[in-house]
Amino acid sequence: MANQKQPAAVRRGSIGAKRNPASQQAILDAAEAILSEEGLSGFSIEAVARRARAGKPTVYRWWPSKAALLLDVYQGFKNARQFPDTGNFEDDLRGFLTNQLIGFWSDGICGTVFRSVIAEAQSDPQAAEALFAYERGRRKFAEQLVDRAKARGEIDAEADSAVIIELLAGFAWHRLLTGRLEGSDADIERVVATILAATKKNPG
Repeated sequence: MANQKQPAAVRRGSIGAKRNPASQQAILDAAEAILSEEGLSGFSIEAVARRARAGKPTVYRWWPSKAALLLDVYQGFKNARQFPDTGNFEDDLRGFLTNQLIGFWSDGICGTVFRSVIAEAQSDPQAAEALFAYERGRRKFAEQLVDRAKARGEIDAEADSAVIIELLAGFAWHRLLTGRLEGSDADIERVVATILAATKKNPG
């Protein structure tokens, strides 16, 4: 399986000052440690700043909302997982759902973190902006799964890569937000089979 570069974390530019790499990493390390040790209930900008020995204004200058900081930490967790590139479309679809979405959220605190970000985005414009930027980047990267299948001649060249990925993500998000991640294996197989049937290469 070819090694594939993971998408860079979606980070906002600093406001009025350049980020200090050492301070930035200290803040991210503190945020990750708090999530791992105390869970979402113990996570706050104040707690992160205190643990990182940084001022709250520094944290807010680089991450204007709690959701933006959570997304950066979440992206770090996600980048530790290999993005599927198995050489065939069916296994790539299955790997995307089980490794990058439903399986990822079922493992530890990641699902809780992402669900919290989605909830904050409903009422906080800055959180919504951070979530949209993150999702846009992830979707564009995931579309490569479909584009590779087209290049291999596995599926119809007219298949809409963006729509396919949004359908897969929509299924996974619905399971996350309704607390139904467990027991999704059989449904994942049905979703994969549906996408394969819909994108089957037309003869001739």
